Amino acid sequence: MSLSNPTRRAFIQGGAAMFGATSLMGSTALASIDPNSFSGRTFHASHFGPFEAVVRDGKLVGINTMMELDARPTEMLTYGIMDRTYDKTRVNYPMVRKSYLEGWETGDTKPELRGKEEWVRVDWDTAWSLAAKALLDTAANHGNEAIFSSSYGGWSNAGVFRPNVLQGRLINLMGGCTNTAGDWSAGAGQVVMPHIIGDMEVYSAQSAWETIRDETEVFVLVGCDPIKNNRIEYRVADHGMYAHWEEIRDAGVKFISINPQRTASDEYLNSELTRITPNTDTALFLAMAYHALENGWDDKEYMAKYTVGADKWIAYVKGETDGTPKTPAWAAKITGIEEQQIKDLCELIATSKTAIAGSWAIQRAQHGEMAYWSIVNFQALLGKIGKPGQGVGFSWHYGNGGMPQGGNATPVGMSQGRNFVKKIVPASRITEALENPGMEIFYNGQNNVYPDIKMIFNAGNNFMSHQQDTNRLIRALEKVETIVCVDVWWTAATRWSDIVFPASSTLEQDDITSGGTYSNDRVYAMKKVIEPIADSKPDYEIFEGLADKLGLWAQFTDGEDKMYHIKLAYEASGAAKEIPFEEFWEKGYARMPVPTEARKWTRHGAFYENPEANPLHTSSGKVEMFCDTIADMKIEDCPGMPMWMEKHEYLGNAKKGQLHVVSPHPWFRLHSQMANSERLRDLYMVQGREPVRINAQDAADRGIEDGDLVELYNKRGTVIAGAVVSDDIMPGVVSIYEGGWPQLDSKGRDNSGLANFLTSTQRASGLSEATTANTTLIEMRKCEDPEGPNMAYDPPAIIADMDVASIDDEKLGLDRLAALTEALYADMTPGEKMFFERCTVCHAPREVTHYTQQQWKGITPSMFERAGLEDDERALIMEYLMANAADAPK
Repeated sequence: MSLSNPTRRAFIQGGAAMFGATSLMGSTALASIDPNSFSGRTFHASHFGPFEAVVRDGKLVGINTMMELDARPTEMLTYGIMDRTYDKTRVNYPMVRKSYLEGWETGDTKPELRGKEEWVRVDWDTAWSLAAKALLDTAANHGNEAIFSSSYGGWSNAGVFRPNVLQGRLINLMGGCTNTAGDWSAGAGQVVMPHIIGDMEVYSAQSAWETIRDETEVFVLVGCDPIKNNRIEYRVADHGMYAHWEEIRDAGVKFISINPQRTASDEYLNSELTRITPNTDTALFLAMAYHALENGWDDKEYMAKYTVGADKWIAYVKGETDGTPKTPAWAAKITGIEEQQIKDLCELIATSKTAIAGSWAIQRAQHGEMAYWSIVNFQALLGKIGKPGQGVGFSWHYGNGGMPQGGNATPVGMSQGRNFVKKIVPASRITEALENPGMEIFYNGQNNVYPDIKMIFNAGNNFMSHQQDTNRLIRALEKVETIVCVDVWWTAATRWSDIVFPASSTLEQDDITSGGTYSNDRVYAMKKVIEPIADSKPDYEIFEGLADKLGLWAQFTDGEDKMYHIKLAYEASGAAKEIPFEEFWEKGYARMPVPTEARKWTRHGAFYENPEANPLHTSSGKVEMFCDTIADMKIEDCPGMPMWMEKHEYLGNAKKGQLHVVSPHPWFRLHSQMANSERLRDLYMVQGREPVRINAQDAADRGIEDGDLVELYNKRGTVIAGAVVSDDIMPGVVSIYEGGWPQLDSKGRDNSGLANFLTSTQRASGLSEATTANTTLIEMRKCEDPEGPNMAYDPPAIIADMDVASIDDEKLGLDRLAALTEALYADMTPGEKMFFERCTVCHAPREVTHYTQQQWKGITPSMFERAGLEDDERALIMEYLMANAADAPK
């Protein structure tokens, strides 16, 4: 290492000034609320809410909720945070899979034993050395595109310094890697909606709740369950909408729920339930459109002014183009909803001030784009989009949708820098990509080619619990030479890895974040509460050490410690204008204002008031009821307007005895997070397995009683779950929460209840390549032969005392990096730097060349709002995006 490229060791030995990480760590001003209370309290914030951690003798002993910041804390905060901190599933030391450790020099690492064999405890230098060698071997022998990051999304913790961001920063310093495109949450919606209505919509602010209370007469929930799903947040949950949902309900707004099962929101909001066959929402809205046209409820003037392509879609609805009128009688056979009920529902919506909330769940299905598009077209047909209290919204269940927007700048993360690899893998196509290197793929209007993936780097992401058809994925992973995982716990992803870095939980490191995905009205200090457990390290230190091994320490850290970067992050926020960092850090949080006018904001309202001055970011500037752009792509399973298309498997073509399984977000978890809290599992698990909701008649037909263990199975796999028999789910449908941790028994059955052993890798369409997790048929029977208790929440077998020889750095070939990265780097423009700091750390596209100029114009309005950017900052980023988009002049 030269003096111009200093190491971490030299920095520490040089006595660099450390910004008071420990001096700022102690008690908070809020402890003084109770003058007699124990003073060992430290402010922290999480996906599950802000809190004060109570620490005695260096150990976390309690979680104090904070009414002034979160009036509706959940059990995930009060039980889960403490449980998982000390759970037996913690990864306490650097670990290497036994065969990988024995064969790293020869290459005989036996990848087929992943998930089966023992782990060996090693020291940090060994883990860093093996990971560095794997990165360099892969880049040198196969190119950087052979390194695949499965770390999309960043849900692992609420902080700015998320592990996926730090990983991106490090790997991009060595030339980059193949990334995912899109995501699991709303993969179909986020691709199609910019074409249709000019915004991703799925991550966009919703109309301010007061406009719903004061203007709305009917609120329709299409698969939408905001009361359950808003229990958690991408940043920090504060449950701010709960009281407002009550106000809306008590103001007399009528709630209609279109869903196969009654939800928590239905109970909370007194919804009237319309049971629908899963995956048939498009047929319902087509039929209601037909009935509205028959009765003259369509708004022709509105469509002429605000939409394009209405005539083509209406001709299809009437059956003029295919000979099949989309009548309520036609839809009744598909949806399971009676003809008269469809007519009555249409009349209620058409003749009332109606808002429709679409869930992300309905687009996690084959042809999921059509479901969203049909809702938009139906409301456009009725002339409701953009009017106060009416229209459409696809994010009411996320980020406390409905809270007024603060528009404030939020803390800035570390820039991930430029990724020189342009190949992508759509998030739901990981297995397909592993199986088919070199295969051409069409995604979001562009052609791409799958790379030949030789290494997977996974930081803070349990991709093994959300990838569909898990058995197929396990088989596909055998061709991967190295899998590295950075995580706190022995999740499925860590168990199927080769090298595991034990990360500290957020309670064991300092970080910073903000509150309110849409309100953006608070900045939170995530202060270190306890020392790292066992030999774990904060994510920043893990990547700092790996950067040091690769000779990239100075570039990765900018020669500074993490607290320096935390302070910089705060200074970029709106709170810093009024409150000095030291004051903020001592208190633990800072509030930011929300403009008064935000309380009256209506989604698409500016467009409705003046479409010429405020056009949508679509090709036409209007709602595209028929979209030429999509039609011209000539995608067989995604036409240029919303149409009903048969699913590859659903109740409409099911064999006798088959059931449709849906896998909604869980009540007591954030996907797979909190599954290792024993006290939480005691609240919902049945005989130690995931609960599956079953209609009483379906259960009786199979001799199943409430509390029995059952097997759900199809050609893809088998899972064992615990029966919850209920009349609140329609016959023919079962519901099991996604995100469980798996444990395979000797017969290959998942003994824990992970739904994705059943789900299919069928794509939503050739436009989005998104997941179809909710398009799944299964059979069910009582489980007569379970092989013991569920062991998914026990640690794997570990060899703690194996004699491991030190690795000679000469065998790592670390000097190869200079040759690999030579001539890669150029100065980043201000807009480029800002884009990677502010806009790529959440549910936003990370690669500018994957989208056209028009698509970026549709993505950026909500993206900029979430990032809290000023007008001049938006202009700089937009300049960069327009100059580098897929269709930018070269």
